[in-house]
Amino acid sequence: MKPIQVGLLGIGTVGSGTFEVLNRNQEEIQRRAGRGIEVTMVADLDVARAKSIVGANVQVVGDARKVIANPDIDIVVELIGGYGIAKQLVLEAIEAGKHVVTANKALLAVHGTEIFAAAHKKGVMVAFEAAVAGGIPIIKALREGLTANRIQWLAGIINGTTNFILSEMRDKGLAFNDVLKQAQALGYAEADPTFDIEGVDAAHKVTLMSAIAFGVPVQFDKAYVEGITKLEAQDIKYAEQLGYRIKLLGISKRTTAGIELRVHPCLVPAKRLIANVEGAMNAVMVHADAVGTTLYYGKGAGSEPTASAVIADLVDITRLHTADPLNRVPHLAFQPDAMSNLPILPMAEVVTSYYLRMRVADQAGVLAKVTGILANADISIDAVLQREAGEGESHTDLIILTHDCVEAKMNQAMAEMQQLSTVLAPITRIRKEELN
Repeated sequence: MKPIQVGLLGIGTVGSGTFEVLNRNQEEIQRRAGRGIEVTMVADLDVARAKSIVGANVQVVGDARKVIANPDIDIVVELIGGYGIAKQLVLEAIEAGKHVVTANKALLAVHGTEIFAAAHKKGVMVAFEAAVAGGIPIIKALREGLTANRIQWLAGIINGTTNFILSEMRDKGLAFNDVLKQAQALGYAEADPTFDIEGVDAAHKVTLMSAIAFGVPVQFDKAYVEGITKLEAQDIKYAEQLGYRIKLLGISKRTTAGIELRVHPCLVPAKRLIANVEGAMNAVMVHADAVGTTLYYGKGAGSEPTASAVIADLVDITRLHTADPLNRVPHLAFQPDAMSNLPILPMAEVVTSYYLRMRVADQAGVLAKVTGILANADISIDAVLQREAGEGESHTDLIILTHDCVEAKMNQAMAEMQQLSTVLAPITRIRKEELN
């Protein structure tokens, strides 16, 4: 049988890894797919560099539209990234009747609804395993492996850069900015790390996972996004003393009122497996009614781990290439006409528990005033930690862990506590997730 022909749009880190792994494991992949899968055409602005990677047997062009226009290309792999030209090329490839594989979480999180609708109309597939958590097959697990389950929540460490930074801050007691420079020097962080450290990259990924888990449209614009730039080494130290570790989590939960969709730093009990995921590794926990809690762990980025996911998508499409489109797994796991209109909850309506750190005057009655405000807001206290003031110091740190409450109540209570003359600095708030 004639091999499936693949065109790569972009041959950077992931593209070169895809080409290498596909060639290296060609025989194994063909045994699994039922026919060969060959990269026969590559588009890249740096034609000379691309030719040096793929050799003389692969056609290299500088214009991506030439790949899309080639009638022999069955699958277009988009590895350009971003929202701009990548969106145009993906839609043009779909319109041309090509299947699409992409690692572009930003594109799908923002424009996924339009792209999936176009693909459904044309009867082609858009596969995106590589868009979330690199080499971890979490999309496959959510779309297929857990299809019998009613998923209740998921929580993931889905950005290796921020997890590396938090791990180094905990292990070495370093400040955020110092570790960020180290991460950039090691290649874990970009020259402009904004998408990573502000939580945007993780929010793109959890938006996609949430849509698949709960059968709702992708709605990145409704996600609550908070990064790690305001975390201080002392908060990581205090969390450790209380039996917790701080992780940047992407979280989505099904509630009676709607779907929670949020990214922010969390205190996680140190005994949880996910709390012990260190360095640039990724992990996703999924809790469902039939199977209980499952954990998926591995490399979330890198040339060959991400290539592994791209090629898995190529194999899936190859297997289903001639299948009736109605018999394929839907893009977001649920049939397009059976998607839910459950709302995405605003953060003020989310229920969780909290870590509060307050710099307060070292004098009598401070704790009573703070706990009084929390009591009036119907917020109960789980634990209190107070650092003894050093010799000659007139202030100290007061740490409070609360039980669950709705965020709007905590916002109000924090505003009142901040007005106290004995609270000497902005209050630090970090949400707490037990992940039971």
